[in-house]
Amino acid sequence: MNGAKSLVKTLLAAGVDTCFANPGTSEMHFVAALDQVPGMKCVLGLQENVVTGMADGYYRLARKPACTLLHCGPGLANGMANLHNARRARSGIVNIVGDQAIYHRPFDAPLTADTVGMAQTVSAWVRTSARTSELGRDAAEAVRAANTFPGQIATLILPADVSWSEGGEPGAPFGATPPPAIDGTTIDTAARILRDHQGDVLILLAGPAVLADSQRLVWRIASATGAMVMADHVNGHLARGRGRMQIERVPYVMEVALKALSRYKHIILVNARPPVGFFGYPGMPSVQHAPDAQLHVLSRPDQDPLEALQGLADALNAPDVPMTDPGPRPEAVSGAPTPEGLAQTLAALMPEHAIVSDESVSYGRGFYKFTHAAPPHDWLHLAGGAIGDGMPVATGAALGARKERRVINLQADGSAMYSLQSLWTQARERLPVTTIILNNSKYNILIGEYKNVGAVPGETAMSMLDLGNPSLNWVQLANGMGVEGARATTLDGVADLMRSSFARSTPFLIELLI
Repeated sequence: MNGAKSLVKTLLAAGVDTCFANPGTSEMHFVAALDQVPGMKCVLGLQENVVTGMADGYYRLARKPACTLLHCGPGLANGMANLHNARRARSGIVNIVGDQAIYHRPFDAPLTADTVGMAQTVSAWVRTSARTSELGRDAAEAVRAANTFPGQIATLILPADVSWSEGGEPGAPFGATPPPAIDGTTIDTAARILRDHQGDVLILLAGPAVLADSQRLVWRIASATGAMVMADHVNGHLARGRGRMQIERVPYVMEVALKALSRYKHIILVNARPPVGFFGYPGMPSVQHAPDAQLHVLSRPDQDPLEALQGLADALNAPDVPMTDPGPRPEAVSGAPTPEGLAQTLAALMPEHAIVSDESVSYGRGFYKFTHAAPPHDWLHLAGGAIGDGMPVATGAALGARKERRVINLQADGSAMYSLQSLWTQARERLPVTTIILNNSKYNILIGEYKNVGAVPGETAMSMLDLGNPSLNWVQLANGMGVEGARATTLDGVADLMRSSFARSTPFLIELLI
């Protein structure tokens, strides 16, 4: 058995049965092994940032890691932006990065790079396999690292000769490592703060704390104490819609966030970090909470929020109470496109248990308050700020949900151009994804940032944010990738196209001129 075959066998034994790939010469023996060992679902991406973004979206829904197959250091470099986003989303991924044969590295061939150094910037675990006989064990350890709660990036660098040489042995899977236990004193402290301060307390949620099971416990705690609840602005995956809490996120805009958090004297962090601005702005603080606010950690990002919240609910004797009804489901809206109208139309028409991959950027900041009464659904956000993840995350999420749920990608036009090759994979895999391109022909978020940083743009500066010269024709771009598409200029038109696409089992793109 060669190393490549032992690697595939190890991955499958450890539960990794999906591989997102853009391979090259160094990975050919691994690709050949995928034919020799049945059981691995292989998904081709046409660019590595699509590959890594798909693996991120897959984990968010499947809650188990896939592997990626990337070609040497430059291939890893191409995929690093969405690995950065995946790291911030705390997604579990096993990267298999091909590399030069060990004996060939000293000759500094063109694709030779500091692959280890690049991998360390986005990975919690990095290893270069040096011996074919140890590759299986290395792979098993990589999967264990990726499964570390709530999810981590693990990168295994695979020299070509370690892959092709004989003497491979499959590694035995490792058992799951439980997350660090919750300290009882943190529960006692949080209970005391909630009893003594009530309306001055904010419970700030992130990570698994915003999923459905955690929300039920948070609702009991908030109902019993009068505490307010918000989600961190950076969350990879939220459970939303009817039967879930009507949670809003900490606002993106710094002035709005400062105002929203100014009233709270105590903030209880549940898998969340202290809220800070995306950037430093002239004359503004870095932190978004009041200067005299006290922060209390109930659970760290690497701990299980269910354990912490259950302990807190028990300490407070918080009764089980039904969620507040969000009211009737909105009706679809007519007329010219507006953010509010699009959000209401989406809430009116989305299928039950839909998945929303949201990279609407500035246009979609107010979508939440108009979609609380939608059917139960999952909402996936850009977690690391590196634009270009909406389309590949939608693609991976469709596969993570086994093609059984409609995925709706709310996609800004500028960031869509970073990873539009995702459409080709959607067509190839016949995925149930509806992409709604929000076409305003500009990088609109940066127009606002000019004001925020105190810069005064002129003609040249504004031309750098203009995507209308020449115009992008998204219907033609989609057709070129094998995806049907149509253009809408009104909310009536987008509603008709939504209805039609939601009835399909294949991808469809709607270009909405806004």
